[in-house]
Amino acid sequence: MSDIVYLTKEKFIALEADLRAMKIDGRKQVAAKIAEARGHGDLSENAEYDAAREEQRHLEYRIAKLEETLSKTRIIDSKDIDTDKVYILSKVTVKDQKSGKKIQYQMVSSEEADFDLNKISTTSPIGKGLMGKVVGEIAEIKVPAGILKYEILEISR
Repeated sequence: MSDIVYLTKEKFIALEADLRAMKIDGRKQVAAKIAEARGHGDLSENAEYDAAREEQRHLEYRIAKLEETLSKTRIIDSKDIDTDKVYILSKVTVKDQKSGKKIQYQMVSSEEADFDLNKISTTSPIGKGLMGKVVGEIAEIKVPAGILKYEILEISR
């Protein structure tokens, strides 16, 4: 498994902003909650204090995970992607062999996946099934509901 995380520049900037907000605003808010709970007296029986400390642990975990993700990030641009095969950031138009319906997906990292916007992760079952395919090829993809058969109609950026 690759340690590299591929992101668009826009997603990278958004994740950096999230990290900054967690480090500055998030930490201030949690510190204020801890201070308020401490003011309520005995910490051994203070559920509010325990909840604030748990929130702090959760926040620090999220900060660490995001820092780790950003440290492994390589920014990619769709202009750098060839259209001979399905790669990350490719837009691929497929035809469902069963229903005849045409669908366009954009292949993205798991951090950018948004099924509502047809942005699917290259690590999802459909994403894995489409990666490396060429126009005209039929991708047989095993999903929990059975086997999908998609004909690759077009690959673009």
